[in-house]
Amino acid sequence: MIADVLADATARMDRAVEAAKEDFATVRTGRANPQLFQRILVDYYGTPTPLQQLASLANPEARTLIVTPYDKSALKAIEDAIREMPNLGANPTNDGNIVRITMPELTQERRKEFVKIVRTKGEDAKVRLRGIRRQVKDDLDALRDEIGEDDIVRGEKELDAITKAHVDKIDEALKHKEAELLEV
Repeated sequence: MIADVLADATARMDRAVEAAKEDFATVRTGRANPQLFQRILVDYYGTPTPLQQLASLANPEARTLIVTPYDKSALKAIEDAIREMPNLGANPTNDGNIVRITMPELTQERRKEFVKIVRTKGEDAKVRLRGIRRQVKDDLDALRDEIGEDDIVRGEKELDAITKAHVDKIDEALKHKEAELLEV
């Protein structure tokens, strides 16, 4: 019974860590990366539609990204959605067939701002992990009547170890992203 609760906790924490890594990927570095455009919603015939459903993304050069829409009538809407994306600073150009995005160089000051954003995202991810831990601890406490006190204490220690391992994974991803951001 405790093993099932801990397995569920591990799976939920794994998903939280993956979500944090995906969230880190949306913060731009000096290079153009298709993951930066993962959360862009384009107003396509009045419906907010993810960019990946409307176009293919190619990365021919380090700072250039090419968006090829499946429907040429969506070009202007895609261009506007990219231009309005906060923290991107990209200025897309449209040649009638594709949207070409050249990412500007990041200044040192802007890089430090992005590091702060990533650290905030990392803290949010850790808060989610602690929330999962709290819920699982409540689930373990609910089992107190059915299972012995020693087993509950052992389960809580395992839960703490699982939580620490997942927090360490987030810290490692955060450290990697910070190094990537500060790399010139």
